[in-house]
Amino acid sequence: MRTRELDELPAVVVAARDGDRAAFGELYRRFSRAVHGIVLARVAYGDVADLVQEVFTIALQRLPQLTEIAAFPGWLLAIARNRAIDHVRGAKPSDALPAELATTASRAAEVSQVIAALRALPEAYQETLILRLVEGMTGPEIAEQTGLSPGSVRVNLHRGMKLLRASLGITPTEEDSR
Repeated sequence: MRTRELDELPAVVVAARDGDRAAFGELYRRFSRAVHGIVLARVAYGDVADLVQEVFTIALQRLPQLTEIAAFPGWLLAIARNRAIDHVRGAKPSDALPAELATTASRAAEVSQVIAALRALPEAYQETLILRLVEGMTGPEIAEQTGLSPGSVRVNLHRGMKLLRASLGITPTEEDSR
């Protein structure tokens, strides 16, 4: 989000809380990528889109109860984490990769290996890396949407990439160390 959008966020949250559906649509536009990334960190790819919709449905229902407007981003991402955890607890184990992600058997194995490696990382690293690598968010966008400081995001990305490379057996190049 840009600085102007951040300045307008409290007004958009209040309008959405007061029943303005267009304002809630704006919240969806601003936060759906972050919610998608948080859910993807825990849930099979094929279930993510439905869970993102569920998260926003829950948020819409509970928004009138939100008293601290500035807490909206963290509150929404907490709903996403909790819904994803609940889904995993109730789901049958499955390691199958959706067909749309796998163009070949070897590609499917690679994607599955990377997703498994990401999910094995500490939560702070996996969420930050998925928001960066999968959702394409910048460090400042991740900080704005998660409530983490920009420095914490940089540290999480750096340490997370280091752990991810190690778990995948990738040796950092000279360029990576700059």
